Amino acid sequence: MFDVIIAGCGPTGAMLAAELRLHDVRVLVLEKETEPTSFVRIVGLHIRSLELMAMRGLLDRLLQHGRQRPAAGFFAAIPKPAPKGLDSAYAYLLGIKQPTIERLLEEHATELGAQVRRGCAVAGFEQDDEGVTVELADGEQLRSRYLVGCDGARSTVRKRLGVGFPGEPSRNDTLMGEMKVGVPQEEIAAKVTEISGTHQRFWLRPFGEGVYSVVVPAAGVSDRAEPPTLEDFQQELRTIAGTDFGVHSPRWMSRFGDATRLAERYRVGRVLLAGDAAHIHPPTGGQGLNLGVQDAVNLGWKLAAQIRGWAPETLLDTYHAERHPVAEDVLDNTRAQMELHSPEPGPQAVRRLLTELMDFDEVNRHLIEKITAIGIRYDFGAGPDLLGRRLRDIDVKQGNLYGLLHRGRGLLLDRTERLTLGGWSDRVDYLADPTAALDVPCVLLRPDGHVAWIGDDQQDLDDQLSRWFGKPAD
Repeated sequence: MFDVIIAGCGPTGAMLAAELRLHDVRVLVLEKETEPTSFVRIVGLHIRSLELMAMRGLLDRLLQHGRQRPAAGFFAAIPKPAPKGLDSAYAYLLGIKQPTIERLLEEHATELGAQVRRGCAVAGFEQDDEGVTVELADGEQLRSRYLVGCDGARSTVRKRLGVGFPGEPSRNDTLMGEMKVGVPQEEIAAKVTEISGTHQRFWLRPFGEGVYSVVVPAAGVSDRAEPPTLEDFQQELRTIAGTDFGVHSPRWMSRFGDATRLAERYRVGRVLLAGDAAHIHPPTGGQGLNLGVQDAVNLGWKLAAQIRGWAPETLLDTYHAERHPVAEDVLDNTRAQMELHSPEPGPQAVRRLLTELMDFDEVNRHLIEKITAIGIRYDFGAGPDLLGRRLRDIDVKQGNLYGLLHRGRGLLLDRTERLTLGGWSDRVDYLADPTAALDVPCVLLRPDGHVAWIGDDQQDLDDQLSRWFGKPAD
């Protein structure tokens, strides 16, 4: 009997498993693929994801394998610099190979005690008042208290759960791959400069050792399960650029569409959805992996609290209440970005206008904060603007704030040195630091780093501790 079975060991599933293990939850991760991802696609970790990695002590490990880039040019690939003074100690993009981040997150989960079984596909499940019986493709049955579907856009868990997945089907396909070229770099650069002004879904970028990252629009929409061929790339390159650049020797090739869908519900009883199983959208802006990892950190401590027996009655429902609107916003901004990628005169006129507007710092800052997820404010009720937002990593007397969140517990930062945790000390840590760089007296942080309370009144604090962390221990 497991506490939680997770279907899918991508970044979302692995991160969720690690979050649960911080609270000694018995976790089994089932991955249908027998081997980890092999193709070397570069993905980007945005500011909020970097903050979460720092909160869990993972960032230094990731930095060894990634490359830092400015936090700029994300929205529809409009080349504007990052606004000054972004409210984060990690105001950059970390480019990292997809197989690498998947490996590092899986290692993190297993180091904490999660079990991972590869070559195990979930075929079905049944839930009752006590738990979930999960059936594998080979007929084996497993039992757990909860099941979480992190099994991607074609999620078996979501389909078997009967949750609607409304939205729009793909209208445009794009081919993406890494391959060698047969013409000089100068010729490629000139042609890309000539075309990219009106075709934002077209580029060839050097990847080292004569290899280029190649992205080119496809002529039609195809089944994503069928990978493209080298001939497909050559044909589409000739159509757009008048030459195929002599591409050859591909490392990997794939296609992606602009389908946009959002699960109607993230939870039905003891079964939940996260990552691409809950939402899909075009990759413009690079938000997909980040959105899934952030789902996992939001869900992990809440599901652990439910299993450990101290969760307030409605805590687990706040997962859908908080994360569903965030995904809605991501879907809308990717829809807008895809329109701005169109070579048609109307969208191009809007793109030129938005390019002008982004010269205003407020506009550029708003779009960057939206893409990087540092602008999110959950609805915790009336209060100061900081309430419901994540708190940046600040200096405290023990070093830095995020260094105190590695265990995935709540944190009371008390600048008055007068407050106490009482019966919540088994779930929440305490730091008295009158020198902390805050302009409010005290804050209560949830395990995901969002500010749950601001003030200096003990009774008010106790009420909010009860709201988020349940009844105090005897």
